[in-house]
Amino acid sequence: MVTIQASQWTEEVETIVRHLKELDKSEGSPKRLVAVDGEGSVILQPSEIDYVYSANRKVYAQMQTKALELKLKLYELEEFLTNYSFIRFSKSVIGNMDRIDRFELSFNGNLCVFFKSGNKEYVTRSYVQHLRKQLVEGGGGRGE
Repeated sequence: MVTIQASQWTEEVETIVRHLKELDKSEGSPKRLVAVDGEGSVILQPSEIDYVYSANRKVYAQMQTKALELKLKLYELEEFLTNYSFIRFSKSVIGNMDRIDRFELSFNGNLCVFFKSGNKEYVTRSYVQHLRKQLVEGGGGRGE
């Protein structure tokens, strides 16, 4: 149990309460990401991942030079990675905002995101506004 005492309800207090609720929800979530690499398994740090994507009914974590398969569903990863500055780019991609280097606007209205590693991925039009808001206001949570 946590007790918060404040003279008034402020944005900071609300942010703390939201963060505590997210921590409470994530109790059943995985604490580490385990990827398959050949015959073995590798423990991944979220900070090392550029983006996570689904393809051919499998989910992969794109690192600097290779993609490793994850055994979680994309929606499960989205819940877990929200606390690590990841945000939805499209129906099949969740990107790490901390690893973004630059953006370029495409002719079709999509946004091309270039990561510090040289990898690139696209943000579909329906997610561009949310990404812009998160970059301007900070944060990475879906529900914010």
